[in-house]
Amino acid sequence: MDTTQLQYHRVIENCKSLFKMKMHDYGSAWRILRLTSLTDQIYIKAQRIRGLQINATRKVDEGEIPEFVGIINYSIMALIQIDLGISESPDLDQEAALLNYEKHLKLTFDLMLAKNHDYGEAWREMRVSSLTDLILQKLMRVKQIEENAGKILVSEGIDANYQDIINYAVFALIHLKAFE
Repeated sequence: MDTTQLQYHRVIENCKSLFKMKMHDYGSAWRILRLTSLTDQIYIKAQRIRGLQINATRKVDEGEIPEFVGIINYSIMALIQIDLGISESPDLDQEAALLNYEKHLKLTFDLMLAKNHDYGEAWREMRVSSLTDLILQKLMRVKQIEENAGKILVSEGIDANYQDIINYAVFALIHLKAFE
């Protein structure tokens, strides 16, 4: 397995571990969230990262790494919501939630491999701040598609944008050497 794949899996294992612990503590309470609520939660995290990158002082002692992890996990939750629909109650046990998590992660990983092949690992030359900006741009696109009731003419759907967001966040965590 090449370096990118190993680094990607290392990042995702840490994200999945946190997801499992939160499933233990809270169950699948997130299943009641509408897609727009998940989009907004991811947006808040991305805006905080951007603020951390721009501002000289911090008032909360938490850096970029946990925020990127949150972006990954909330984006996977969003993909699960797209797939299963919103529930009126927490309806997934930990095993079912993890199966869905891994299903969407595999699709996202496969997309990364294909794009990484075509783009020649250009992300390695990018700055973390640029990856943050791309995440924010993708979120703006998702919000616009949500405002259009999901109707698109020529663009990628919401799911493809969430997959790109996950991959950009993984790349940022690799750049930050978060889980080496």
